[in-house]
Amino acid sequence: MTRRIAVPGAVAPLALAAMLLSACASTAPPPSASSGAVAPPPATVSPPAPSPSTSPALSFSGLTGWSEEDHLAALNAFRAGCGVAKEPAMAQVCRLAKATVIEDEPGARAFLEANFRPEPVGDEGLLTAYFAPRYDARMSRNAEFSAPMRGLPSDLAVVDLGPFDPAFVGKKITGHVEGPTFVPYPDRGEIEAVPTEKPLAWMRPEDLFFLQIQGSGVLVLPDGRRVRAVFAGTNGKPFVGIASALRDKGLLPDNNTSGEAIRSWLAAHRGPEADAIMRLNPRYVFFRTTPDDGKEPVGSAGVSLPPGRAIAVDPSRHAMGGLYWLDAATPKLSGAFPAYRRLAMALDTGGAIKGDVRADLYMGTGDAAGAEAGRVRHALRLYRLVPTPRS
Repeated sequence: MTRRIAVPGAVAPLALAAMLLSACASTAPPPSASSGAVAPPPATVSPPAPSPSTSPALSFSGLTGWSEEDHLAALNAFRAGCGVAKEPAMAQVCRLAKATVIEDEPGARAFLEANFRPEPVGDEGLLTAYFAPRYDARMSRNAEFSAPMRGLPSDLAVVDLGPFDPAFVGKKITGHVEGPTFVPYPDRGEIEAVPTEKPLAWMRPEDLFFLQIQGSGVLVLPDGRRVRAVFAGTNGKPFVGIASALRDKGLLPDNNTSGEAIRSWLAAHRGPEADAIMRLNPRYVFFRTTPDDGKEPVGSAGVSLPPGRAIAVDPSRHAMGGLYWLDAATPKLSGAFPAYRRLAMALDTGGAIKGDVRADLYMGTGDAAGAEAGRVRHALRLYRLVPTPRS
């Protein structure tokens, strides 16, 4: 049942926050980021500082795959993104990395080993992956391109509850004013049932669905022009994956629910059947458009995402700009690479990325990146590289 909160008179959405505190005390607000995808800025609350490890000291030689890593590529990715780090020790190592001329593999490895120590994070978790898709689009509707890409609605309001009570720091709710009440924003099915007068573009329904999962992408128009679709906000509903539903209904086999397989099924069943499956995910993402500059998209940390070296993490558990060793193996989907072992930086967030040992690896832009990303579902061991700068 939709929860409604009375609003006396015409009240601006932000003024509603004080009255909404009691409602939020019993109902956890939905996550604020989009799925695994290029996502909105994380909550302003800083993640708690890592507690002292009770595990035996771990050396780099104890990391599976460390000797095979491309340390120079990893160091260059660190240099490009470490400026977002707020932790003093990490910022110090960042400045040192940028000031030190290192152009070979041995030097890069020596720098990393001299300025960091690995520390395990939790137990076994999950690695998935995402990408920036490139899809055809039209500026007018037809039978194939029938799904409107919508801009952020003018009536959507996101209320930050933190300034009103310390207990709700980092908590937000999304809704709109409806008569004398402030109500949750409609879900996917309700939004799609209402025509939009000014769509940003028209897309194939399955392409729009995947664009919303990834959070950003490039639209290719018939005249060759390219437009970047950039995340603008969500309806505040939680992300619900549809892979389990497709498996449970016997529509796809257990080991073949890759992104590529799911998108192919949606395309082959375009219409009411595919719509019903997509509407199992109530989360709806809105976009804005900008000229395509040909660069990689910007993550929620505010810097371009280096393919294969950026991860989306839970911002309540991990700080932006953190450096991590991924040890991901035992793939759950057919056709996947057997293992992903590499250094990656926390530069993004995602609506489905929750918990200590949960990461979403950014693969890049286009079809090849999408095919690989859609097959990543690996058991993950995660290690935080704790800075140990030399004085």
